[in-house]
Amino acid sequence: MSGMSPWAMLGSARRDRSVVDHRLSRDTVRRVVGFALPHRALIAGFLTFVVLDAALVVVNPLLVKHLLDDGVLAQDVSVVVWLAVAMGVTSILSAGLGVGSGFLSSRIGESLIFDLRTQVFAHVQRLSLAFFTRTQTGALVSRLNNDVVGAQRAFTSTLSSVVSNSISVVVVGITMFALSWQVTLACLALFPLLLLASRWVGRQISGLTRRQMDGNADLGNMMTERFNVGGALLLKLFGRRDEEDDRYAEKAGVVRDLGIRIALVTRIFMAFMMLIPALATALVYGIGGTLAVSGALTIGTLTALATLLLRLLGPMQGLSNVRVDVMTALVSFDRVFEVLDLPSTVAEKDDPVEVDPHHGRVQFSHVGFGYPSAEEVSLASLETVARVETRDNGPVLHDVDFVAEPGQMVALVGPSGAGKTTITHLVARLYDVTSGAVLVGGHDVREVSLQSLEDSVGYVTQDAHMFHDTIRENLRYAHPDASDEQVWAALEAARIASLVRSMPDGLDTVVGDRGYRLSGGERQRLAIARLLLKAPSIVVLDEATAHLDSESEFAVQQALDSALEGRTSLVIAHRLSTVRNADLILVVDGGRIVQRGTHAELLAAGGLYADLHRTQFEEDAPAPQTVG
Repeated sequence: MSGMSPWAMLGSARRDRSVVDHRLSRDTVRRVVGFALPHRALIAGFLTFVVLDAALVVVNPLLVKHLLDDGVLAQDVSVVVWLAVAMGVTSILSAGLGVGSGFLSSRIGESLIFDLRTQVFAHVQRLSLAFFTRTQTGALVSRLNNDVVGAQRAFTSTLSSVVSNSISVVVVGITMFALSWQVTLACLALFPLLLLASRWVGRQISGLTRRQMDGNADLGNMMTERFNVGGALLLKLFGRRDEEDDRYAEKAGVVRDLGIRIALVTRIFMAFMMLIPALATALVYGIGGTLAVSGALTIGTLTALATLLLRLLGPMQGLSNVRVDVMTALVSFDRVFEVLDLPSTVAEKDDPVEVDPHHGRVQFSHVGFGYPSAEEVSLASLETVARVETRDNGPVLHDVDFVAEPGQMVALVGPSGAGKTTITHLVARLYDVTSGAVLVGGHDVREVSLQSLEDSVGYVTQDAHMFHDTIRENLRYAHPDASDEQVWAALEAARIASLVRSMPDGLDTVVGDRGYRLSGGERQRLAIARLLLKAPSIVVLDEATAHLDSESEFAVQQALDSALEGRTSLVIAHRLSTVRNADLILVVDGGRIVQRGTHAELLAAGGLYADLHRTQFEEDAPAPQTVG
């Protein structure tokens, strides 16, 4: 390795120097070392290759010295030939070391990325739902991509450059002093100029680059919001194309102007990086040439000094940025560890029990619940707009107590915001209760394995989510080993098999982003087919027929009748007509169960249920006909 190139120097200068002020704990460094330990054999081999390659930096210049002095000037052909061969062998050896270190570097780096990505991905999957309600998806994905790659740099480019540059400076510096201390000191006088230029450019570039990255992030966020199906639909419905064009052009103009300024500073930097070596070379030949004329230096020594000089300035400049480089890499590790250290508010016990998949009894025993605070479930750095909570979330549910026996339908009705969805979220342990207990199959859900609980409970929400994949793969997400015959059986039961058969690609039809290529009723029936394929003992329906037209609602309701047969079900319903046959209706208001009973019992008792029923009856009643 001959040192750091001007482009590499510029890359180092581009890094945000504010990371130097970031305080890292000793624990971060210890954990970084812990990540490196599984790869210690590879790292040792990599460092060996780097050290040998750095030490070879001085070999060829010294061979050139002897070739000129002892071969060319002494007119000894054999010396010229043998030294030329030695130079070739040295170059081949250096190339081999470069290939070897490159291979080991990539092996270490990619292995480290694999370890970090898989650990972060696995950890994030196990965080509670509350984490995802606050976190910006793009910021989280960035942790899995940009920061993980930044952490990788600690063991590849940063580690190799620090070791290589240190060895090069020591070996080259000693060699140059041995050849001519006068020339070496004169050349080193130029190093402060190189350092000052690098620092000035570093400050300029890092500030401009940060603003450019923020500008590009704004452009990316704007495009992401406008180019998904929902955003595009909103834009077309409100007809704001000209305003959107102007906003985008304004943001893009800021990025353009910053790009021009960065290019100008970059050119100045590159010119200076070319100027310093040229001036240093002039010094070498000026002072060294004078000494050569007086007989104090040989021509070979002068040539060797000129060659070695170029291999000294780059590493010295690289070492001047070593603190920025190391801290940048360690800050990336710190940001990754920040996610890994975020605890889940829903943690599985070390020795959980298994839920009987055929035992569908659900019991709420005096349950109280309040949503966790932001500090408990999220990171401010993963939220676009992060602010300190100024109010206590407070309890959402109060003394909720009921039992759904196997095979029963229990309906939850009440005004919006009463706590109905929160109750259903506690069944699958998306959150943990604050007081009391939720029991499934006779076991407290906090005592059972998450996998067995998830296998026992199936959900259909009012906005059924679909992946951008085929119908077959979306359904098999519930049962990966399901055969096509089982998939078709589920589609038949969900009253949508004939529609899928009529599609040109059948089960291979791609549903689009979030299923937007399908109608709302079609998505709901596919979600029910997915539920049937899962075959849970407990079914939760959260407004599954909301926002559907009458025809779609009828088709979905037929599919739901098949899905609920023989299963325990908790049904949140806005339209009371869909739950009038429920075994038990719970009227929820303000986080409390204020009434319970059958449809007939609740109508006879009056109160909130009767008021809701009367309001809906009046809304659904046909308008009186007037005769003109």
